[in-house]
Amino acid sequence: MPTEQERAAPDAAQGLSEHEAARRLAVHGPNVIAARQPPPWWRRVWRQIRDPLILVLLAAAALTLATGDLADAAVILLVITVNTTAGYIQEVKAEHAVAALSAMSAPAARVLRGGADRSVAASRVVPGDLILLAEGDIVPADARVVEAVRLLADESSLTGESAPVAKVVGEGAQPLLLAAGTVVVRGRGRAVVTATGGDSTLGRIATMVTRAPGPTPLQRRLAAFGRLLAVGTVALCAVVLALGLVRGQPVELMIVAAISLAVAAVPESLPAAVTLSLALGARRMAARHAIVRRLPAVETLGSVTVLASDKTGTLTEGRMLAERLWTPTGQATVTGSGYAPADCLERAGRTVSPEGAPDLVVLLEAAVLCNDAALQPPDGGDATWHALGDPTEAALLAAAAGLGLDKSTIDHRLPRIQEVPFDRRRKRMATIHRLPAGGLRVVCKGAPEAVLRPEVLSTGAALRESAVALADEWSAEGYRVLAIASADLPEQDAPRERWESQLSLLGLIGILDPPREASRTTLATCRAAGITPLLITGDHPLTATAIARRLGIVADTDQVTTGERLREGNSGPMTGSRVYARTSPEQKLDIIRAWHAAGHVVAMTGDGVNDGPALRQADIGVAMGRRGTEVARQAADLVLADDNLATVVSAVEEGRRIYANVRRYLLYALAGGTAEILVMLIGPFMGLALPLLPAQILWINLLTHGLPGVALGAEPVESGIMRRPARPPEQSVLGAGLWPRILAMGVVVTVGTLAVGVWAQQTGRPWQSLVFLVLGATQLGVALGSRSRPRSLANPFLLAAVAAALALQVAGIVLPPLRSLLGTEPLAWPDLALGLASVCWGYLAMRGQSRIFRAAPVDRRGGLLPR
Repeated sequence: MPTEQERAAPDAAQGLSEHEAARRLAVHGPNVIAARQPPPWWRRVWRQIRDPLILVLLAAAALTLATGDLADAAVILLVITVNTTAGYIQEVKAEHAVAALSAMSAPAARVLRGGADRSVAASRVVPGDLILLAEGDIVPADARVVEAVRLLADESSLTGESAPVAKVVGEGAQPLLLAAGTVVVRGRGRAVVTATGGDSTLGRIATMVTRAPGPTPLQRRLAAFGRLLAVGTVALCAVVLALGLVRGQPVELMIVAAISLAVAAVPESLPAAVTLSLALGARRMAARHAIVRRLPAVETLGSVTVLASDKTGTLTEGRMLAERLWTPTGQATVTGSGYAPADCLERAGRTVSPEGAPDLVVLLEAAVLCNDAALQPPDGGDATWHALGDPTEAALLAAAAGLGLDKSTIDHRLPRIQEVPFDRRRKRMATIHRLPAGGLRVVCKGAPEAVLRPEVLSTGAALRESAVALADEWSAEGYRVLAIASADLPEQDAPRERWESQLSLLGLIGILDPPREASRTTLATCRAAGITPLLITGDHPLTATAIARRLGIVADTDQVTTGERLREGNSGPMTGSRVYARTSPEQKLDIIRAWHAAGHVVAMTGDGVNDGPALRQADIGVAMGRRGTEVARQAADLVLADDNLATVVSAVEEGRRIYANVRRYLLYALAGGTAEILVMLIGPFMGLALPLLPAQILWINLLTHGLPGVALGAEPVESGIMRRPARPPEQSVLGAGLWPRILAMGVVVTVGTLAVGVWAQQTGRPWQSLVFLVLGATQLGVALGSRSRPRSLANPFLLAAVAAALALQVAGIVLPPLRSLLGTEPLAWPDLALGLASVCWGYLAMRGQSRIFRAAPVDRRGGLLPR
């Protein structure tokens, strides 16, 4: 049974009528691809509130309200508000930034309706429409080619294949289709639309991008930590309550004291510290042209153990370079950047000039003649040269320009009068030019297997076989090889059947999409940081292997597999390869899942539509902003506005800084909480009946966990952090030796506090007030000792926060209103000075234990320990 589109084919010469187009638009809906409406504001807020960190904070607020301390509860609720607002604003700003980068896949389309050429919005194209395509057009929907004149389409965004694909009129039962979102780089044509919107190739891939973002590694670790902390806090509070009742303390007082200890044990400024650190990381990334779409994504990169990358436009420059030249005289190499004229041509290590290399001049002049592309020089504020037409042919022009060969000058001197267009069956093209002195020049360009043939060349068998062997060698290295031949004929002896015979071989040209200059350094940095780089591409295996070898991803072919082998199931373990070529979007998804199931945290970079599902499946997706498609940007957590892979390494460093600061904060806050609990547990056995009142505990907790705790989240990155291995994904946030450090620092603070308290009691001083002052001041000293760069002025916010907290701690002793609120007594100046000196005790103890634990080995997979 013929489809609606097939039934429409007989009317292709006139196209649909406007009435029929309107009817089909009503039936099929608008041609909208991967369009997503932003969530309502309340859903954004709910996403922030249900964060495990916020739930911990809400628990702290509930416990504080249970004590009747409304002021303290108000402070905690303020932290919740600030945290939620920061996350909400960051998400909205990121969406606006991505929207500014985004553009519709095809803002307009030319269609033939009722015999008239019309320009309509791409969203109004319907199945059965006859679309008109010219060079530079974006294909608005899947379509079957019905007319083609040298039609060439760039399908790299869908397939990963860097070379453009020739399109001809469909033959037989399997017509050649144009896919939505691809770009016409040469020629012109007409095609009948076969599928639009979600039914198109682009739409089907877009529908795979449906997985909602899961919790980040840090969120998972902190959620587990929150559960552990809740159980431990309840148990400790029960012990304190029982001990107080055994000693005969009032029931009401001990209940309030137990709840106060619960509040002290909960690091309520942890969400604020994490949010500040994430926000600062996002700000730093924005300054480096990276847009963070989800705030926790910055931290996730710090957990990455595998970096999977697309090839075209990500690891490579996304343009073609004629890098190798061969003539019967010898070989030469070309260096350059973009489509600008080549920097230089070298032979035997020396730069060649046109006068010193006539064979190269002849070869490249022929490549310019048999060429339909053009180079667009920089215009206005854009300093980049652009290719107009086939990128492969543009690369030939750039190489020729390196020897001073100008296309317009050559075309004027040797005007083209005839041509035999490229044909995918023949795999070659030929152009005929009139010579200034009379006669014709025939130039033939094509695949080696189509040109290096006895019926085409008059060249001797030995030279031809040598050229074939070299072409095979270059192809094995991932080059796209072109053979070029020519002949000068008298015009009267040049019938069409002789145009592609008896030609002289001029040489071979090896063309490659070269690696980005920064890619090798970037991947080397990743390996030094314990991150395994992968290459996942839809391109040819030889091309993928060549790029992977150049970048140091693989050293042999044992770590290379293909999509076909994956389908057949004979590739071995999916995680046993480092290069995956000829992969489909579904297979990219399976590869990411396999590495994830193996216990790795996976980051995926890409720019094409075919990368979208894998970008969403990965723990963090990184899309290219300039070259990237809308589907890729919408699926990603991080968008690189400058398309620079090195920015990913900077993001990894930011993520590790954030994680180190979270652990730094936990060491500081939990050591203080441990000290408060130990003082309350041990104090009574040393003659201190009730070491601290509930209000005093809350005051200390508010000051130490407040601004100083939040300020620790702004600590700068530690030196050498990118030379440490990636932390194990399953590692607890308190793992890699952090628990012993917390207990050690808790004991140190407890010993200093109880020593001063016992001394004060025995000498008749206000011992409870001294315990209050020393416990708070010592913890603030620990905060100063926790700095990543203690002998610098980095993070002045922390210095100011500690100074302000210390001033408020002293105010609780010297100001009568606060003394009345907290139940403290005035201290003599020497006793006050002793209490303030405990800041030094906390600082020295923290720096001392940092030196001790710095020398201790980390676990076998390398935990990141804050110094």
